[in-house]
Amino acid sequence: MDEVGLGKRLQEARQTAGLTQQDLCHKAGLSYSTLAKIERGAIKAPSIFTIQSIAAALGLSLNELMGDLAPAPPPVKKYRSKSGLRFVYFDINGCLVRFFHRAFTELAQDTGASADLIETTFWHYNDAVCRGEMSLREFNGVMAKQLGVGSLDWQKYYLAAIDPIKEMHDLVRWADQYYGVGLLSNIMPGFIDAMLAAGILPAVPYAAIIDSSVVGTIKPEPKIYELAQAKAGVAPEEILLVDDSRSNLMAAEKFGWHVLWFDDYRPAESITRVKTSLEPELIV
Repeated sequence: MDEVGLGKRLQEARQTAGLTQQDLCHKAGLSYSTLAKIERGAIKAPSIFTIQSIAAALGLSLNELMGDLAPAPPPVKKYRSKSGLRFVYFDINGCLVRFFHRAFTELAQDTGASADLIETTFWHYNDAVCRGEMSLREFNGVMAKQLGVGSLDWQKYYLAAIDPIKEMHDLVRWADQYYGVGLLSNIMPGFIDAMLAAGILPAVPYAAIIDSSVVGTIKPEPKIYELAQAKAGVAPEEILLVDDSRSNLMAAEKFGWHVLWFDDYRPAESITRVKTSLEPELIV
């Protein structure tokens, strides 16, 4: 994909729609820096799901927006596990990255506010931001006001605090050889793109990315599983969800999915269980 040509086409489409970059960011659930970098060609390979979000915000189909720049869909994998699995969704926080809660400690040190106040404020608004009901800018403003500071950038604190779980990244790359692989996460706007750009998430051609802030629903609400199942394009019993939340797993089970609980304090044990479940065999 020609990143300069793509950036120019997105810029022209945005201007034709009469939107500023900030307007489009708000509608598409993107960070301002991500859109700006795409338009000037600094991001060489934005995810297809980011482009789909931009197209939807502009009221265009993917082909209308990109034309001959549209990437081909990923090839269908010709494998299934011995238990019949063909697609695996991975959660992000607690499965692919850990310890974002350290950001609360850093905020407390930088602002002088108590850790209790920071966590209480954060969790009060977190679901609304992850659903896309509140923008990240609004969330930063509310947090800053509650903590008595002029401004705050939660994404910066989050990215600085998290540690990729390397063994899980290796597992995702292994699974991608045989199965459709997707992300299914309760997460704030623009965070997935920022993590992909920073190399914090595994760089594989994800067959589906279900970003709660884009689709407007969070786990364990039924709607997000319905959307994820449709994106996977396989039968419910062919999907595996790897998540660190038992309530999220129980909700997936109700849809007929296979599930595995991930313990980020014992990643090796969890990874062994996932790999055993995903032992591949060629579809004849």
